[in-house]
Amino acid sequence: MEKKIWFITGISSGLGKSLADALIENGDFVIGTFRKANQVEEFNAQNTRKAFAYQLDIADSQAIKSVAENISATYGKIDVVVNNAGYGFAGAVEEASETEVRAVFEANFFGSLNVTQAILPLMRKQKSGHIVQISSHGGIKAFAGFGIYNASKFALEGFSEALAQEVAPLGIKLTIVEPGPFRTGFANAAFIEAENKIEDYQTTSGAFKERMKAVDGKQEGDPAKAAKAIIQITNTENPPLRLPLGKVPLTTIQMKIDSVQKDLNDWRSVAESAVFE
Repeated sequence: MEKKIWFITGISSGLGKSLADALIENGDFVIGTFRKANQVEEFNAQNTRKAFAYQLDIADSQAIKSVAENISATYGKIDVVVNNAGYGFAGAVEEASETEVRAVFEANFFGSLNVTQAILPLMRKQKSGHIVQISSHGGIKAFAGFGIYNASKFALEGFSEALAQEVAPLGIKLTIVEPGPFRTGFANAAFIEAENKIEDYQTTSGAFKERMKAVDGKQEGDPAKAAKAIIQITNTENPPLRLPLGKVPLTTIQMKIDSVQKDLNDWRSVAESAVFE
C-alpha cells in the first residue's frame, strides 16, 4: 500500500499523539503541529525523515495560511488532514464570558475551518484527499454544563457536513470523528472552566464538571485504538460521514436521534399546519 502524507494539528498529547505515533510506526509521513518551540525541536530531532513538525497556534489564521503554503511548496501533496487541535470548556451558558466563548470558537471552530480552507486548494489540485474532523459525541448531543463546547462542535459539524457534499465530486472525502470519553488530557490539561460561578447552576453545570473530574484517567476510550480506527477509515473506499468512537457515544447519539424523532412524531400536525392551503 502506498505510503501517505498526513497533516495533523495538535500532536503533543492525546489522540493526536497516538495517531502520529501509529502512522510513523506504519511508515507514513506525518506533518504535525505543536504550540511550543521546544516540542517542535525535540520531535524533529527524533523523527528525521519520518515526520516534520511546525510550531502553530491554531487560533492564528495567518500562521495557518503560512504553514499550509510551506507544506504545499515542500511536499507537493497532502493525503489526509486531521483537524485535531482544540480544548474542552465547561460552565453554564450564563456563566461563560464573551471572551471565553470566543476563545473556544477560535480553537475548536475557526482553527479547523482555517486549516481546512488552507489545505483545500492543494487537495482540489490533486483531485484527492481525506479531511478528518475531530469532533465529539458532544457535537451531536448537548450536555448541561458543556453548552459552549457543544456549540463549537455543532458548528464544526455543520460546515463539515456541507463541505462533504461540496468536495465529493472533486475526489475529496470527509469524515467527522465523534469520540466519547477517552483517556487523554482532555479532562485535565486541555479542560478549562468558566471563571464565573453562579450558585443556581451547581446542580446542573456544577455536577457536570464534577463528573468530568471524577472520570479523568478512568475513561473507556483507548487513544491507540482510536488511532487505529481513524487509519482504517482512511484506507476505505467509501468511508463514513460520521464515525462515533467508543460505546458511550453510541448511546448518547442514539438518545439524540430518539429525542428528535419523538418531537417529529408528537408535533407533526403542528408543523404541517404552518403552510399555505
